[in-house]
Order: sequence, then structure tokens, then C-alpha cells
Amino acid sequence: MGTVKRVRRRGVSALTLLCAMAVLASAPALGLTGTAYAAPGAPTSPAAPGAPTAPEPGTKSLEQVRKEIDELYRQAGTATDAYNQAESETKAQSERVVELAKQVAAGRERITSLKERAGAAARAQYRSSGLPPGARLALSGSPSQYLDGADRLRQGEKATADLLAELNRTQNDLQRYSKDASALWRQLEANRVKKETAKKEIEEKIKAAQELESKLEAEEKARLLQLEQDAQRQAQTAWLSSGVLKEINGAASEAGKAAIRFATAQVGKPYEWGAVGPRSYDCSGLTSQAWLAAGRGIPRTSQEQLRLLPKVAIKDMRPGDLIIYFDDASHVALYVGDGAIIHAPRPGRNITLAGAGSMPIKAVVRPDA
Repeated sequence: MGTVKRVRRRGVSALTLLCAMAVLASAPALGLTGTAYAAPGAPTSPAAPGAPTAPEPGTKSLEQVRKEIDELYRQAGTATDAYNQAESETKAQSERVVELAKQVAAGRERITSLKERAGAAARAQYRSSGLPPGARLALSGSPSQYLDGADRLRQGEKATADLLAELNRTQNDLQRYSKDASALWRQLEANRVKKETAKKEIEEKIKAAQELESKLEAEEKARLLQLEQDAQRQAQTAWLSSGVLKEINGAASEAGKAAIRFATAQVGKPYEWGAVGPRSYDCSGLTSQAWLAAGRGIPRTSQEQLRLLPKVAIKDMRPGDLIIYFDDASHVALYVGDGAIIHAPRPGRNITLAGAGSMPIKAVVRPDA
């Protein structure tokens, strides 16, 4: 550990990052890219053999295609977050509707019981010749009976008043429950529409990206992957070159270590939008389940994770923290230390290890602050 700290002070050598790889998983066995978090000065991998030549005039370059595909998948990620949020709200609202339905049923049973009690009191008065309690008391011929009757009269009047008050309260509660349930049903319908809209957008964006990629030859697809890795490497190198890791030396909490262990065990599994495991995950599905495995429930979506979890400065970042990416907070990853993250990138890619600076960072949040 002392060696790692000395290496960090010298600017984070490639050896440090290779150590992080060895701790988490073997890249060839798990399908990691292995180059996304290269340190400054690391050599760029050579272009794929037989890479296509420059495009003819009027056609898109492979780099333009790559950017277009990336943007489509990023838009799909934004729609996925909207879908997941609607799904989460729908679940919470459905549970509340069930709770309200139980309260409505209990309220109706209570009203029936109170009415039966009121009816019994009315029948008892009828059996006593219909005289009101005050009149019966006045006709009493015994002082002791009069006093006893007065006490019973006060008790009876209080019981009647309490019965009527409880009946009114229960009826008011029942009306409120019914009103709340109606409002929730409207919200559920709005969320259903929101989910369907987001689902349609996700499917359209993914289909458009896949169609673009399907038009490429095998060599072009290999080169496309190379361009994607090169772009990530360049972004990571620029991030590391800023000296950011010289200040980042926080140690993971026990919960953070548990979240990292969970996420590491998922490396190699496919990305699937809306998925929360165990066979596949989307980006926030992975981070939320990792922290759930660590004993901390956190919001389901990257946007809600950003909104509700405590924020920390990048220099104070520690393993186990979540890094939120892009201006719209449409992507999230788990920081594992030494400038690396584990994340579920996008459709067509597997959960992998990558550079923390390989995408534009918006914020860092801490589930166990």
C-alpha cells in the first residue's frame, strides 16, 4: 500500500493501474477493454489490421459514424433513466394504492360497526317507552336511584357524543382515502404513459444505432471498436494528466468494499436497459444493486442518485463512491480506486472496468456519507 501511495505522488504510473486490474479481475477472462484507463504516456494500441481508408467525398467517416452511434446510445441511456424513474414511481404508487384500499375497506367496516352501535342505542331507547333519559331521571322516586341515574346519564351522553364524533371522523377519513386513491390512480396512468413513451424512444434509438453498425463491414466494426477505445483512452489520459489523482487518496468504507465486491462479480455480464440483475444490468441497476448488497438502499436511477445522495468533491472521492456522467446525469459508475470504475456501458457491451475520466464527469456522490 505504501508503494501505491508513492507511485500516486509521482503521477500514477501504469503499474498502479495494472495492479487495480489484477485486484478486480483478469481482463482476458472477463472481457475488459484493458486500455480505457491507461496512464498518461501509455502507448496507443495500433489500428486494426486492414482498417478502412478515408471515406469517399459525400460519405460519413468512420469517426463520424462512431460519434453518431455513441450519441444514439447516450440518448437511449437518458430515456432509460426516464423509464426507470417512472417504473420506480409506479411501484411506490401501486403499493400506496394497495395501502389506501385496505384503509378504505377498514373504514367501511368501522362505519358499519358504529352504525350498528348507534342502532342498538336507538332500539334500547324505544324499549324504554321512548322517554328521553332526562325524563326518566326526573320520574325516579329514589334519591339514590336519581344520583345513580344521573351518573349513567352523563356516561350515556358522553358515549353517544363519542360515537357520533368517531363516526364523523371515520367518514371524513374514508373520503380522504378515496380522494387520495383517485389521485394516485391518475398518477399511475400518467406514469404508464411516461414509461411507454420512454420505452418507445429507447427502442428507436437502439434500433437506429444497431442499423448504423449493421451497415459496416467486419473490418470497419473492428476499427469502430478501436476508435471507441481510443477516444476513451484519450479522455482518461487528459484527466490523469491534470494531476487529479495526486489528491485522491481516500480509503473505502466497509460498505464501499462490499459494493465493489458485488460489482466486480458482475464484470462480463451484458448491459440490458431496465435490468437490475442477476443476469444483466443497466448502469444504475448495477450501482443500486451493488449498494443494496452492501446493506444500503439507494435510488434506482442515476438522476435520482445525483439528486438525493450527498455530493463530494472529486479530490475527496474514495472507492465505493458513485460517479455521475454527462450534463443530464444519464450515466453512473462505481469508483473502485486508482482512477478506475466499474460500469455497465451501453447496449451491446458488457459490464467492464474503465477509466474514471473516460467520460465527462458531472458529479460524485456518496451512498454512505
